[in-house]
Parts: sequence; C-alpha cells; structure tokens
Amino acid sequence: MATKLILLGAGKIGDAILNLLSHTNDYVITVADKDANRLDYVNKENFPNVTTVCADLNDRAAVENLIQGHQVTLSACPYFLTPMIAKAAKMAQSHYFDLTEDVESTRIVKQLAVNSDSAFVPQCGLAPGFISIVANHVAQKFDSLRDVSMRVGALPTFPNNALKYNLTWSTDGLINEYCNPCEAIVDGQLRETSALEEIEHFSLDGIDYEAFNTSGGLGTLCESLAGKVENLNYKTVRYPGHRDIVKMLIRDLELGKIGRRPILKDVLETSIPMTKQDVVLVFVSVVGMRAGRLEQESYAKKIYAQEVNGRLLSAIQLTTASGICAMLDLLIAKKLPQRGFVRQEQACFNDFMSNRFGRYYAN
Repeated sequence: MATKLILLGAGKIGDAILNLLSHTNDYVITVADKDANRLDYVNKENFPNVTTVCADLNDRAAVENLIQGHQVTLSACPYFLTPMIAKAAKMAQSHYFDLTEDVESTRIVKQLAVNSDSAFVPQCGLAPGFISIVANHVAQKFDSLRDVSMRVGALPTFPNNALKYNLTWSTDGLINEYCNPCEAIVDGQLRETSALEEIEHFSLDGIDYEAFNTSGGLGTLCESLAGKVENLNYKTVRYPGHRDIVKMLIRDLELGKIGRRPILKDVLETSIPMTKQDVVLVFVSVVGMRAGRLEQESYAKKIYAQEVNGRLLSAIQLTTASGICAMLDLLIAKKLPQRGFVRQEQACFNDFMSNRFGRYYAN
C-alpha cells in the first residue's frame, strides 16, 4: 500500500525529491509551495502520483492543515521554518524529515521528538546526513578512536569566476553555514569553533583543494562519539582562494551580520550563476587503534551530475535528495526507529548503500 506523503518546498532539492520518489509508485505525494511558478513547473513535468498545492508555508495554520492526514512529512524549506513545520508534524503524528544544517533548529526538533508517537529524522541529505553515516561506519571498525575528519564539497566541474564556485543549492543554507559557529571535539572536549577558520590544503586525483570550518556538517555526531574520540571535525571543501573572498565579504564587509545577510544573498544570487555541471566530493579519514596498532582508514568518493528518469540532476541535487529518500525508505522498511529522535548515524551504512536511492552514492 502506498505511503501518503507531503513535501513542503518545491525548490532545487524538492524538485529532485519528487523525481526520485514519484516514479517508485510506493508514495502518493502532495507537494506544497507558495511559488505558483514552481508548482506550474512541477505540473508540466507530469510526475506520477504527485498533486500540487499552492500555500504560504510561513503560515502556521496552513501548514498544520496541510500535514493532517499524511503519514510522512518531508521539509525542503529554509531552516528558519523548521521549528514550525516540525511542531505541525508532531501534532499530526506524521513522521518528520528535513534537510537542515542549522544547529539551533535541530535542537528544537530533538525536544519535540521526546515522547513523540512518530519519528523525527532531521539533517538528512549529504552534510549533515550521509557524511555522518560514513564516518560512523568507518569509526566502528576501530577498537578506539583518535581522530575523525570529515570533508565534503559541492563544486562546479568547470569553475570560471573568482570564487571558483556556482550556486547549487539553498543560498540561505550556504550563508548560514559560512556564518554560524561550528562544533568540534578537540582533545576529547566539545568545543565551539569559528566558521571559515582552520584552513587546510590537500590534493585528490591531482586537483588542489582547500577546506575550512563551516557550521552544521557534523549533525549529531559530536554527541554520538562524545567520550569515544579525541578529535572530531568537519570542514567544507572548495577550490583554493574561495575562502579568502568569502571571508572578506562576511567579515571585512560585515555582510555576515544577521541584518545584512539579505544583502549577501542578493549579491550571490545576482552575480553567481547556478549550474548542473558539478561534482560532490566526500572524504572521511579515521585514525585509531586496531589490533594493538595505530592505523588510518579513509573513504573517498566523487559523485557527478547524472540523468535520472530522463532528467539531469546536479550532483548536489542527487546526493541531497537521495539521502533523504533513502532514509525515508529505511524508516518505512522498519530499519530505523519508528518513534522519537533518529540520528543519521543510526542508519546502517550497508542498508543505506544497498537502497535504491542510496545506490547513487555507490555508482
């Protein structure tokens, strides 16, 4: 029997989620957005098993009404709508999933999950999301842990501007992770670190990259590995020179301040084009003791844009959408807890990779 599901948000990632889920015939989907043009686009695509609703997703009463009667709620909305949508899902006893990288929003979701009759599965997608599943999987192979390093980048395949970057997902989310404090475990202690700092350089497959602190990518892994690891950190990967320009915009020109972030968003969306010719880089390195010896094991993967169901999806669309869709499948298959707060790292790596959506990470 098909699962009745509502998707809130029909943007870049929402569009990819529809493409993946609608063709399975396992889900009957209602998609809601306030942008009539986006919904017209969805209707023209003729996704099977999909109904569109034009609604203001900033309106609490409207959202509560929309979610009622749906077994599952997927939020592909900006992070600042997360608390309101999660509360509405709890009222409707609907399983809740989101893509947020925002730490504060996730703390609210965690509180809502207490004594809930449905599951709350936030921070699905790539980072946070799949990166935590990989890191936890590799970490479990060790007797004790010293260092866990997580690196993720969503990059244009053909960079041709000063930032060496193209917009590939939510601009609000991008600014959020560049500006907000980051979490890390340093010498066994949970620490708050600054975004855009602790820059490092490395090469992979003959290509030079830089990596630096950004907010939210660790998800709940700090909590899960507390007391088990000496050092744990997450950094975003970019081409060399990107960090310095972004730091100038955010720090020197003070466009990272809350009231000035809309200016930064306008600058980025006006000047930096989006692209579907991109690559997602996933790199995890774990150092620890195994059989009495200090060893290191790494996981590295590059995922490129590809055609799915006759439509080209960018690498970041595909990895983010397949992440949340795979977690949805695992919940429906009862391979995840059925109520309360669910961490990404609670998903079995092998179950995820063998899933029909998770396989996009393996190809």
